[in-house]
Amino acid sequence: MTEQIKIRREKQGDFREVFELNHIAFGQDNEAKLVDALRINQIAFVPELSIVATDNNKIVGHILFSKISIKDDKGNLNESLGLAPMAVRPEYQKCGIGGQLIRKGFEVAKELGFKSVIVLGHEHYYPKFGFQPADKWKIKAPFDVPSNVFMAIELATDGLKNISGTVVYPKEFETV
Repeated sequence: MTEQIKIRREKQGDFREVFELNHIAFGQDNEAKLVDALRINQIAFVPELSIVATDNNKIVGHILFSKISIKDDKGNLNESLGLAPMAVRPEYQKCGIGGQLIRKGFEVAKELGFKSVIVLGHEHYYPKFGFQPADKWKIKAPFDVPSNVFMAIELATDGLKNISGTVVYPKEFETV
């Protein structure tokens, strides 16, 4: 099933199919609406980091990395990326597509000069890709979540060195 999977940047013609994919994968529209809202945010949205997986030209996976900030106790903002959401069609899950999307996202993010990624996600899944609890760097979520599901990864050596504080998500995250 996954031999024909192609990973590429999302195109405008993919938007409706990506919305449907997120709806099916999450069983609700919140994540799909979040992707639509973030695409409009000229500051947070990075077109190169909205990535799809296709099988015979059918979109079976999608991942989005958006610009976020880490605000320290002095009010300084440090740029990072937030991985959210990632969706794979149920019948394609557990085939490695999510991992392909994450690795491609990391590759593109590094090329664009990003040094780190933050994710709120499954404690047993994301560490496979190098994510560690964000509190290792004294980075906190802006809401109450267990520290083992709020994780970070350095894309560059010392990408989070001397960076600590609270993550500031784009306002679109508050609307879903």
